Amino acid sequence: MKFVDEATIRVEAGKGGNGCVSFRREKYIPFGGPDGGDGGDGGSLFLLADANLNTLADFRFERRFKAESGQPGAGANCTGKSGADLTITVPVGTEVYDQDTDELLGDLVENGQRLKVAQGGFHGLGNLRYKSSVNRAPRESKPGTPGEVRNLRLELKVLADVGLLGLPNAGKSTLIRSVSAARPKVADYPFTTLYPNLGVVRVGPHRSFVIADIPGLIEGAAEGAGLGVQFLKHLARTNLLLHLVDVLPPDDADPVAAVQVIERELEKFSAELAARERWLVINKIDLVPDELRDEYCADIVRRLDWSGPVFRIAAIAGEGTRELTYAIMEHLEQQRAALEEQLPAAASEADAAPPQPE
Repeated sequence: MKFVDEATIRVEAGKGGNGCVSFRREKYIPFGGPDGGDGGDGGSLFLLADANLNTLADFRFERRFKAESGQPGAGANCTGKSGADLTITVPVGTEVYDQDTDELLGDLVENGQRLKVAQGGFHGLGNLRYKSSVNRAPRESKPGTPGEVRNLRLELKVLADVGLLGLPNAGKSTLIRSVSAARPKVADYPFTTLYPNLGVVRVGPHRSFVIADIPGLIEGAAEGAGLGVQFLKHLARTNLLLHLVDVLPPDDADPVAAVQVIERELEKFSAELAARERWLVINKIDLVPDELRDEYCADIVRRLDWSGPVFRIAAIAGEGTRELTYAIMEHLEQQRAALEEQLPAAASEADAAPPQPE
């Protein structure tokens, strides 16, 4: 299935059923009085996050969704049947925007999470509701209200613990194939990755993380050049970025310049993303003789003035990938443990805070 990470749809909630004007007509009861029932409520529309979906491709074919309207009321104080709600499934990680106002309506980040995106119309009132001591035979009723109508923009941001950065042909797809069961396309020409690929990396029993292979960036990506800018938003949910660089880029290019190109594009796209923790991964070291590897890698690190973690790997041969994945797993576990410690502390502070005067 083709990867689609944006879609625009129209949702229409059901209209509320009209109230009924009716009077009792029974034998021997000449003045039976009003008995018109209320209408039924219109159905609402919900979005449901489903972990079994990984793309918005289905919305290429069906873009309009409408819930059932409520049935009108009837005599004998019969209430109309309410319209059924309509639930639309979307991938986990979908952000929902109102297309007309650009308002963020919700962010579906957990499997089974539901979001109401269109409220159904409310039921109309029958004439029985208007009976009073001074109005014994009301002939008025209230119609149901229209259902909410919205144009929605769905944006999918893949959920991954680790994101891969790098120029085209830096070896990102090869790395994800080496450390996980994912099988993205690998070839000796640039832009072989046309959409994000996710892989689950297992480093032991109950120890795993998700890694995302993002299409390669080029200079000018933040202004719309190349493919990568379209998918940069997918890195927003990652906890850690791995910056892959080819130790011997083709055409005698400078690996330091390759890293700096990506850094500039990240800063243009998002200052917050540029400040995200990033590890340097020097790939394809098997192309350098053993006696020159230390010299080549040290030169790259020195000229970049890199202060973070540095790893040397040969993804196609699996060299160094085990050490890299174990380091990532330990880092993520430390992050999760720190977060778990912060949550009870924050809850305790909230409980201890004095009540605010009204």
